Amino acid sequence: MANYYSDIPELKYHLENPMMKRIVELKERDFRDKDEFDYAPVDYADAMDSYNKVLDIVGDITANVIAPNAEGVDEEGPHCHDGRVDYASGTVENLDAMVKAGMNGMTMPRKYNGLNFPITPYTMCAEVVAAADAGFGNIWSLQDCIETLYEFGDEDQHSRFIPRVCAGETMSMDLTEPDAGSDLQSVMLKATFDEENNCWRLNGVKRFITNGDADIHLVLARSEEGTRDGRGLSMFIYDKRDGGVDVRRIENKMGIHGSPTCELVYKNAKAELCGSRKLGLIKYVMALMNGARLGIAAQSVGLSQAAYNEALAYAKDREQFGKAIINFPAVYDMLATMKAKLDAGRALLYQTSRYVDIYKALDDIARERKLTPEERAEQKKYAKLADSFTPLAKGMNSEYANQNAYDGIQVHGGSGFMLEYACQRIYRDARITSIYEGTTQLQTVAAIRYVTNGAYIATIRDFEQQPVLPEYESYMNRVKEMANKFDACTNAVKEANNQELHDFVARRLMEMAADTIMCHLLMQDATNRPDLFAKSLNVYVNYAEAEVEKHFNFIRKFTAEQLDSYRQMAVEASAE
Repeated sequence: MANYYSDIPELKYHLENPMMKRIVELKERDFRDKDEFDYAPVDYADAMDSYNKVLDIVGDITANVIAPNAEGVDEEGPHCHDGRVDYASGTVENLDAMVKAGMNGMTMPRKYNGLNFPITPYTMCAEVVAAADAGFGNIWSLQDCIETLYEFGDEDQHSRFIPRVCAGETMSMDLTEPDAGSDLQSVMLKATFDEENNCWRLNGVKRFITNGDADIHLVLARSEEGTRDGRGLSMFIYDKRDGGVDVRRIENKMGIHGSPTCELVYKNAKAELCGSRKLGLIKYVMALMNGARLGIAAQSVGLSQAAYNEALAYAKDREQFGKAIINFPAVYDMLATMKAKLDAGRALLYQTSRYVDIYKALDDIARERKLTPEERAEQKKYAKLADSFTPLAKGMNSEYANQNAYDGIQVHGGSGFMLEYACQRIYRDARITSIYEGTTQLQTVAAIRYVTNGAYIATIRDFEQQPVLPEYESYMNRVKEMANKFDACTNAVKEANNQELHDFVARRLMEMAADTIMCHLLMQDATNRPDLFAKSLNVYVNYAEAEVEKHFNFIRKFTAEQLDSYRQMAVEASAE
């Protein structure tokens, strides 16, 4: 029987990374739960066995329930009537299977009926679910909004809301408005305090809200009258049981059809403040978005895996000119590159999730006791690494998902354009990944400061000290040269002291950094498991080296004067 976890040995490899020892140690607090909860692990091996078994359950459900439902869900989609959403029948079946298996509230403490999992195995579950149906992944994986409520809510809110999510209730994050997309400082949904009923009231409209008829919402709203910027925004919790929010419509989307994307109307909806006033955007949404971006990176890797699976299967079976098309260089070039991007992107995803795990666990410990100086230094180190790697993981994996989905259709040829093949659904689903939770352009904005402040090149230089197999020394030398070119371009742009030029080449610099980092991560993986990663390392270094060279040539020959042509082309076109 198929299993979307155990059938992919690369996943178990990443689960067993040596950093998991420290992650488990921090998350389990010396395994203090073992005397109170019969499902709590007693040691590291027991914890890892638990993660592996849960992933195996998720792999079974995704392969044998969610994946078979995916085409029907894509065709049927959710329905809206009387201000409420009804999921597609297949989505209802998927949710029922996951809830009955206990796959909700995965990262929450056991005292709230959670599994107390680290971010890494949970992220792996999100990848596996997305490989089966990215639209359903949006509904199920929004349970990670509870991380923000757990981090910033009070104990009373924890006790009331977290057990409900662990029991299977759904969540959404209500941020975007018709006039506030990427620019969340412009959010105007109004929050006013109701003195008589000792609660807040929300009024206004939210748009493009994923799973917008969820049970529990985190809502960004303007609590400070007379303000126009981010300092006037606070975070609120809205409980659907209290009423006051209607779904005006479900958007008619290109892809992820199973996931209802809603326009919501708030009419004096009762809500409660989460955390402190005025910190909604400045602090809480930033934390919420970083978690969401890691989730989209996982969704992107799942889609890349799905696209590769479909293309590989078709290429093996499809014969032309007397042989399977997989034997033609033009086809196996595409397939090999798809697999190399998948392995490189997955390595970046789980390196990022491990960084997040360590700093988040230390943050949680700090709420119980004062951290030691060594722990504070560790927390600071991994928070910085997580913050710098998250935009790379989201930006690069979402682009790779789109590229792999595109190539997956190309492998299918004319058949790929037909609706009966899954590759067209994967292609449509993948397109949103480089748009929502911050476009690739916004990931560049988040990443560029780590280019210019030297954080990425410092990390790369640290990676250069890692031992590799003797047969990979030639790769190491090539990747070092890639780093040198990245460093040279960074210095040249900084020396130019031109902000517009800096912004114009920012994405190229980000991609140079990401390509170099992923080469190092794959080299480490191939050193540990050459049977799994040696071929991908060879293919990816060839690919990434060419990409870095392309950007290097562009940046070193580009001048500030040339910006005029780009700017004028856009301005003149807009004036026509």
